[in-house]
Amino acid sequence: MLKNLRLNPWHYLMLSFIFIILFGTFLLKMPFVKHDGGLSFIDALFTATSAVCVTGLTVVTTSGFNLPGQIVLMFLMQLGAIGIMTLNASLILLISGNIDLKQRVSFSKLQDSISMKSSSGILKFILKITFISEIIGFVLLSIGFHLQGLSWSDAAYEGVFHSISAFCNAGFSTFDNSLIGMNWVIKYSIMGLIIIGGIGYVVVFEVYRKFSTHQRLGFHSKIVLFTTFMLIVMTSIFIYFGEFGSLSFTDSLFQSITSRTAGFNSVNLLNLHTVTVLTIMILMFIGASPGSTGGGIKTTTFFVMVASVIKILRGDKTVIVARKHIPHSVVLKAYAIFMMYIILILTATIALLFEYPQFGLREIFFEVVSATGTVGLSIGVTAKVAVFGKIVLILCMYLGRIGPASLAMVKTTKDYQPRILYPQEKINLG
Repeated sequence: MLKNLRLNPWHYLMLSFIFIILFGTFLLKMPFVKHDGGLSFIDALFTATSAVCVTGLTVVTTSGFNLPGQIVLMFLMQLGAIGIMTLNASLILLISGNIDLKQRVSFSKLQDSISMKSSSGILKFILKITFISEIIGFVLLSIGFHLQGLSWSDAAYEGVFHSISAFCNAGFSTFDNSLIGMNWVIKYSIMGLIIIGGIGYVVVFEVYRKFSTHQRLGFHSKIVLFTTFMLIVMTSIFIYFGEFGSLSFTDSLFQSITSRTAGFNSVNLLNLHTVTVLTIMILMFIGASPGSTGGGIKTTTFFVMVASVIKILRGDKTVIVARKHIPHSVVLKAYAIFMMYIILILTATIALLFEYPQFGLREIFFEVVSATGTVGLSIGVTAKVAVFGKIVLILCMYLGRIGPASLAMVKTTKDYQPRILYPQEKINLG
């Protein structure tokens, strides 16, 4: 019976993340890991899930861990960000310098925008861009933390931890108030790392190739860069004026960037206007880009949905952008991803509201969106829930990381092509 069981790349992705989460839980429960307030099994599982799914939600303070505990967190963030399938192929490349056809096909299936021919080049580049970005971030952040008043040794450690956390879009911070009150060097360094980690390895690869070999950017990269730029500019301006100038432009820009996937905060979220909080929730829902270290429905999904709505309102039957035809199947997939996220968020919100009626709808909804989008921002609910609430949020982080669309494709090993064409029927909508 086991011989007939065939696992496709989506199975490997799901099972790999489960394995790493359990392995991380095991490490956090080892005797060499200590926490000031103690660490129960459910708290260890929650923390490991948050680190592997690069979310940043915490039920115990990160500063409460001893040095080995924080090193474990950095290790889990790095594994989760790169992704187990990507990491596995990258390590094989590192050791042997090549990967076989089966591994290239598996990796290509997990990255729709990467062709089989370029998979090896992409995988080699992943390790380079990861460690180069984190090293540069480490240097800049070390300087920033030293300017903040820390000794060079402490600044160097904080630089390492926050560089990994920022590039991985994890949002973990050794400071209980995250980055509130930090200087501009730290904030802009963190923003740069978040953007590079959040636009996806494919886009970074094509941008690098454009400047090195002058090759044109692919359609996918153009969409990602355009959507990312527009979201950052529009929402940072909206947050700045929405807070009536009480936030600096740097903090407005920082919250615009970090809210889509990273989870750091440079201001107290409880002091923000309700409209600003709603804006942050929308950004958390959209998230980062495909093939990146972030979560959410992804910028490309958001772009396709907006483009399709505009085309429908204009009476067009096809979605054509920049003289490129977006296939009908891609549009359907975008709306499927959107609906599965909505279903997951609503289900988790209802479950938590039934169990914790003392919290308001806004507070519960914010935490669920943050967990599902693997962002990590919190307005205080996560730290107050009991075992049931932690399990719900753990499931949100896990499903949000691997993507609800992955669950729909678990039983699918190849694209379904109907052999019979049925007659079309119209349904009245609206």
